[in-house]
Amino acid sequence: MSANFKVLVHRNSDNIHLKLEGDFDGNSAYEVINMLKRYCTGSSKVFIHTACLDRIDAFGRHVFLSHLNSIKQKLSFLVFTGDKASELVPDVDSPGVCVTVH
Repeated sequence: MSANFKVLVHRNSDNIHLKLEGDFDGNSAYEVINMLKRYCTGSSKVFIHTACLDRIDAFGRHVFLSHLNSIKQKLSFLVFTGDKASELVPDVDSPGVCVTVH
């Protein structure tokens, strides 16, 4: 994991918010996927906030997107927000989860 990467987790009602901070690399991607596995069950929406990301490594993006497929059945609605949101969004043709960018 990048030395300056961290994830802040907040739950309100039945929603989960993951605020990503720092540089996003392969290890950071695994950390986010593991947090999604741990916290997303029973949540109606999962928000991934990217405004505090400095850099998204191409390998980190690949790791995140390839592992996101394995947990799609647990996610009903995934919302990406912030300046870097478009860099982490799965392909539009990717079935199984409703994804939106704000």
